[in-house]
Amino acid sequence: MDNITETKKARYLKFYSSDPDYRRLYHIHVASDNANNVLPQTYRENMQLRIDWAVRQYETWMSRFEWVDDDFIPYGNCITGTEIFAEAFGCKVQRPSDNRPFALPLITKSSQIKEIKIPKLEDSSLFYLFDMADKIKEGCGAGALLNMVDPQTPMDIAALIWDKNYFFAAMIDEPEAVKELAQKVSVLFFAFFDEWFKRYGKEFIAHDPDYYMPSGMDVSEDEIGAVSPAMFEEFFLPELVSISGRYGGLGMHSCSNSKHHWDNFKKIPNFKMFNITHPYDNEFIAEAIKYLAGHIGIFPTMPQTWFPKLSADAWVHLDFWVNTEDEIKALSDKLSSMEFRRGKLAD
Repeated sequence: MDNITETKKARYLKFYSSDPDYRRLYHIHVASDNANNVLPQTYRENMQLRIDWAVRQYETWMSRFEWVDDDFIPYGNCITGTEIFAEAFGCKVQRPSDNRPFALPLITKSSQIKEIKIPKLEDSSLFYLFDMADKIKEGCGAGALLNMVDPQTPMDIAALIWDKNYFFAAMIDEPEAVKELAQKVSVLFFAFFDEWFKRYGKEFIAHDPDYYMPSGMDVSEDEIGAVSPAMFEEFFLPELVSISGRYGGLGMHSCSNSKHHWDNFKKIPNFKMFNITHPYDNEFIAEAIKYLAGHIGIFPTMPQTWFPKLSADAWVHLDFWVNTEDEIKALSDKLSSMEFRRGKLAD
């Protein structure tokens, strides 16, 4: 098992270094693995249920680890909703029965920022996540990697705390107030992740999607679709550069259409992987892969109907979904035999 894990980690290292023999990585998932997903609203109310589910999921993945030749590395699942940091600053949390929790805005105007206090990490609502992660890691085994909680950037967290009806206007009218709130958030943000990496080591599995990171930080940056490139440079780029520099690399998920920021993405040092989820358009994904090639690995989250548009030198991480373990084995064997990682296309 250790040898297989190290082989897969080595593939990721070669992928991140643009090795021409590892221009593609891929995961093969069985749809039933996501059945009976314990949603994060049960974290505190019944945390043991959440821990037990994560351990069962890990055991299922490990049961096929030796005979599936993809790049997936099993992990202890610590995923959360987007609410965790906003809640620590006093936001109320909505916990729907069919989705992950989310935070409700706390303030509507800049004068309220002075009332927001930066909590000590050990006294904050975040601290239970370490207890949960400790128990998940214990249940999965000492050598198991953990995936991330859902880490919004400080600016995105500020947009959760400050009602967005007023937040984006404040970026124009009161930019220093926006930066002041994001700076308060960043103090707790860095305190939490400094402690996380101290406890669990620098390597981890990203929160969404679940690719391996040998070091660095994985974040969600969901608000950038609503701002101009100049505003991105002023408000978002400095944070992303700082995060990448502090932890030794960056992986990023974004739910927005961020095409107008691709040039600025190239300014982020050691940007390892970008997860594109929007828009669901074949031409758009092919364009992103081509435009960012050599700078950032692309992990698209969408149907694979655009595969034929991949060029042989596309630098991309793919997800395949099948219905049964027999299908996962057949697809694994096919992709291995045709040297898909080296750039040959699947049918």
